[in-house]
Amino acid sequence: MPNAIRWTFFRAGGFDQVKLGSGGDLNNLDQLDQKLWVALACPTSGLEVDSRTLALIDSDQDGRVRAPELIAAAKFACANLKNPDDLLKGRTSLPLRSINDKTEEGKALLGSAERVLANLGKKGDVTICADDLTDPTRIFADCPFNGDGVITELSSDDEFVRCVIRDIVDCIGSDPDRSGQPGVNRERVDAFFEELEAYSAWLTAGSADPGTWPLGREDTTAAAAAADAIRTKVDDYFARCRLAAFDPRLSPLLNRKEEEYLELATRDLSLSAAEVAGFPLAQVGPGRSLPLLSGVNPAHAAALKTLRDAAVSPLLGARELLSENEWLTITERLKPFETWVSGRQELRVEKLGEPRISELVSSNARETLSELIAKDTALEAEAASIEDVERLVRYNRDLYRICTNFVNFERFYDGEEPAIFQCGTLYLDQRACRLCLRVTDPAKHASVAGLAGAYLVYADCTRPATGEKMQIVAAVTNGNSDNLMVGRNGLFYDRQGRDWDATVTRIIDKPISVRQAFWSPYKKFARMIEERVAKRAAAADSESTASLDAAATSAVNTDRTPDKPADRRKIDVGSVAALGVAVGALGAFLTALVGYATGVLKLGVLATIGAILGIMLLISLPSVVLAYITLRKRNLGPILDACGWAVNANARISVPFGAILTSLAKLPPGSRRGSRDRYTDKGLPWKRYALLALVLLLGYRWYEGALDRFLPQNVHASEVLGRFAPEKPAPAPAATTTPAPQN
Repeated sequence: MPNAIRWTFFRAGGFDQVKLGSGGDLNNLDQLDQKLWVALACPTSGLEVDSRTLALIDSDQDGRVRAPELIAAAKFACANLKNPDDLLKGRTSLPLRSINDKTEEGKALLGSAERVLANLGKKGDVTICADDLTDPTRIFADCPFNGDGVITELSSDDEFVRCVIRDIVDCIGSDPDRSGQPGVNRERVDAFFEELEAYSAWLTAGSADPGTWPLGREDTTAAAAAADAIRTKVDDYFARCRLAAFDPRLSPLLNRKEEEYLELATRDLSLSAAEVAGFPLAQVGPGRSLPLLSGVNPAHAAALKTLRDAAVSPLLGARELLSENEWLTITERLKPFETWVSGRQELRVEKLGEPRISELVSSNARETLSELIAKDTALEAEAASIEDVERLVRYNRDLYRICTNFVNFERFYDGEEPAIFQCGTLYLDQRACRLCLRVTDPAKHASVAGLAGAYLVYADCTRPATGEKMQIVAAVTNGNSDNLMVGRNGLFYDRQGRDWDATVTRIIDKPISVRQAFWSPYKKFARMIEERVAKRAAAADSESTASLDAAATSAVNTDRTPDKPADRRKIDVGSVAALGVAVGALGAFLTALVGYATGVLKLGVLATIGAILGIMLLISLPSVVLAYITLRKRNLGPILDACGWAVNANARISVPFGAILTSLAKLPPGSRRGSRDRYTDKGLPWKRYALLALVLLLGYRWYEGALDRFLPQNVHASEVLGRFAPEKPAPAPAATTTPAPQN
């Protein structure tokens, strides 16, 4: 079925692009064959457009905007504006009267926009802009309920409820409310009261058994803590005593060796020295009781005294010795308490204390907080509508601009405004490169961008004052590459007008222009000659230095040794022959050159000039053809694809368009320039030589008479040369022959 939409196309970059001339075109993007879109996807970062707008279009939040997401954004914007053509204006503020209030969605958007303005103290304003929606905390600063399911202290006027919210934040943590205040949601409230109930149940279980508290709540807790602190050492002591009773010979060993005490005796000890902490609590012997005050290990004396005061005396009566059976009695009486304590969970609400926990468990605070959360959640749709207001305001400002850099590249090719992927202008080597893009990995980018057929310069940009850094790639599309090299410095201006220091780090060398390609062979030939001359000069300098060194060494040796007759260097016959061959070859070359020149000159002036031009064209033709083919294929697509785009067309950068993207330095109109440069290099007078050669050439041609047809009769070569020719002598008169006399 043929498409009912009649689209208009324009041609730019060597291909047809759809013209988006109305809001209806944007609304019908779903009817446009995506094979005709210039791009199918782009990243949401690194572009010169509000990243928040791109994030709103990116519905799946994967960091990329694709064609279906852009279609959905266009549908949303066109459906909620009375006149979709307003999108083409790109206004920064949205008039409230432009919102389509004839639909339920539009009515909700209008009401939300008015509420936002009222919350910001702008009630009565007729327009809303993106800045009004940038900071949600400003919108909901004084709103106790904002639809996010989080309540704060402002959500209730009851001080008890406010205190409960503070307790939850202190024990369980908080969630940020849209107003910017810390608050709690339903999950945190439920977790808080579940821990309260678990702790309360644990307390109740301990109170139900009287045996849990043999000394009362506080004294039993202290006694258990004292027994637990020294339990391991007490059990160790009585175990050693049982071993000594089993075999008395073990007593010296169980009390540690004498050598160990001698080693300790050499040190400076304290009563609680850590060196003796591993020794038994007291002297081990068969059936001995544990002394609690005197004769004990000084490292544990304080713990034993605490055990006596907190556990032994309250449970057994005052005493200074503790038998093993008495110790077992103490542990047995404290066992119910220890069992109860072991069942305690690590709960965050324990810090509140038993009185506060009991108060909260017996109150209806949980139901009250649940009601407040439900009241806040009921406004979720209205709060979401506020986000849709931001979406509509930003689409009204940025959507058309994004489409003309996505569906088509009209903004790029019309030259009036830089495209969203152009990040600024690089000034380098007397040129301004306007096709500059941000890159994150130049090496990875270059592997793809090299297919673009464009001369690319990668540069590191820094701002020392702020420490900011970024990397860019610039396409050089005009001029030549003679002075472009890694390490050159330039200046980069971003789209905000800020200046950055730029240093070239990588170059992809491609033809820039046909003119450069034409002169390229001659420049290469000149560089080759310069390199050869430099090498020969360096070699000659090395030989000269070596000769001087040898001469100096010879002079020193001559001063030290008797004079010897110098050996005459014999003439090398081979060298003489080689020299003769070289001279002969040079003479033959000069003779041939003069012959060719004479032959060419006999062709005439125009033919001579044509021959020279033909030779030059023959030399430059291969490089010109290759450059022409490359420039014909120069394409923006791979450069953008390497930055994360999905370009769907062969977006060419023609030579005329390249001259716009890269402008060369030229004097402003009306400028005057002095022709004299006092510090110019004193080179060879090529102009004089050329003029002299031209005069000689014309003189030679005049001498031959080739110019007679262009000159008056009196200056013809034959006429002029005839005037100065020497007069020939008159022929001698014929002698009269006298007939010989006949005999």
